[in-house]
Amino acid sequence: MRSIVVSVGHKAPPWVQAATEDYARRLPRDWEIQWRALRGEARLASLSIEACMEREARRIDAALSAQPCHRVALDARGCEIDSLDFARQCGKWHDAGVVPAFVIGGADGLHPRICKEADRVMRLSQFTLPHDMVRVILAEQLFRAWTILHQHPYHRG
Repeated sequence: MRSIVVSVGHKAPPWVQAATEDYARRLPRDWEIQWRALRGEARLASLSIEACMEREARRIDAALSAQPCHRVALDARGCEIDSLDFARQCGKWHDAGVVPAFVIGGADGLHPRICKEADRVMRLSQFTLPHDMVRVILAEQLFRAWTILHQHPYHRG
């Protein structure tokens, strides 16, 4: 299953880069993760938060417009699933040849339109998580999903 992760915000610090690359490296080639980092909108006195979020939403749309994908908005108001359900969903996407595109919003979150138009809205936790941590958790959960589906001993839950 090839997946795309679109992340709005600043450049990932080295520890995030190292962690996400480590999990991605452990996956087989047919479970590739493509990372697409988009710059967040600069906060100017002349722009409202809504306007900033709309500009970020247009960048997200542009980053995902080149190919068909199943958009998964990562948002605090989304449904929460456990690792086993996530693995089952990844298995279905893999078997169907679907490319999930996970979208991580900027500092103010995702524009409501992105969540409304998404094929699925998920949250990773009831905690509020920093964007850098979301990247790492998502990479780990994608790796964990693969291990669950292939009865690898990594997942002991």
